[in-house]
Amino acid sequence: MSRLMLNPAKNHKPETYEDLKLDGSSLLLSSLEMHLPRHLLRAPRDQKFTYMRDILHDYVPPALRTRDQMQKEYREKIMSSYQPLHRELYTIDPVAFFVPTFLKAINDNTKKSFRSIMSEPAPGIFTFEMLQPRFCELLISEVEHFEKWVDRTKFTVMRPNTMNQYGAVLDDFGLQTMLNKLMEDFISPLSKVFYAELGGSTLDSHHGFIVEFGMHRDVEMEFHVDDSEVTLNVCLGRQFSGGELYFRGMRCNKHLNTISRSEEIFDYSHVPGCAVLHHGRHRHGARATIAGHRVNLLLWCKSSLFREMQKYKRDFFSWCTECNQEKKDKQDKLLSEYETSGMGPWRGESKATA
Repeated sequence: MSRLMLNPAKNHKPETYEDLKLDGSSLLLSSLEMHLPRHLLRAPRDQKFTYMRDILHDYVPPALRTRDQMQKEYREKIMSSYQPLHRELYTIDPVAFFVPTFLKAINDNTKKSFRSIMSEPAPGIFTFEMLQPRFCELLISEVEHFEKWVDRTKFTVMRPNTMNQYGAVLDDFGLQTMLNKLMEDFISPLSKVFYAELGGSTLDSHHGFIVEFGMHRDVEMEFHVDDSEVTLNVCLGRQFSGGELYFRGMRCNKHLNTISRSEEIFDYSHVPGCAVLHHGRHRHGARATIAGHRVNLLLWCKSSLFREMQKYKRDFFSWCTECNQEKKDKQDKLLSEYETSGMGPWRGESKATA
């Protein structure tokens, strides 16, 4: 029976699977390979691929496979008649997409180079210049072109999530490959450094979309957490007032609605072309856009491996402030009871001396 090892082979260098035609990300297979039984680590790539493919097929429930098939058919239906306006957006051109400072930092690929372009105004929240102005305008233009096609054809589209009535899922009309490359080559290097223990080192899928705020659009974003391990949020423009992001600390589901501590309160004002990178469990929302038209690119980056490992987590979550406080309170209580019982080291020493 196919099985995986709980602890990864840390010194093993996995194969690359980018050349294979896969339904999901090749990074998932590379991450999964680290958990193969020891006797398979040196096996030919084809053998390892077959072994992992069978496990993934058994792991995915029939309902999820049906959903994925329906999504695939939905996207194929769009692409059969939608004609892109700016085809240069559909494959990544780093020089055209990114500002030079960001591109240099990624190419250097060191924590020092990342820190040189990033600010960390609050723990676990990073801001930096990222996108070229022309790329931002082209992407907004492409989304507007898609919306006109939707109106003209009366096509019923799925919006980004339950909180947004406006905006578009970029993966649905052909930008999936570009966004996957964005995650793998430009976000994963950062997340492996800054979110390694929170799933950032094993990102393997994404959900990419555009949100729009302003008059006749969504006005604000309610307080929530993202369905992601790492979230990239980049303001594309245009002219607007308001719409500030507000962050209020990381929480697990059990403590999602607990009160924020003073050190967890952080507000951020959007700047076109600038990115905010944060963990998906960091609670946040967006205040009302009171004038103009604000457009943002969101990329929710996910780790199947991290999510699977979290299912077996029965203790406190190290990244949740309230969990850490409960853990500390429990330890303090046990220590107090231990000392009160007369078994504490100081009491024992005192009795021995007497």
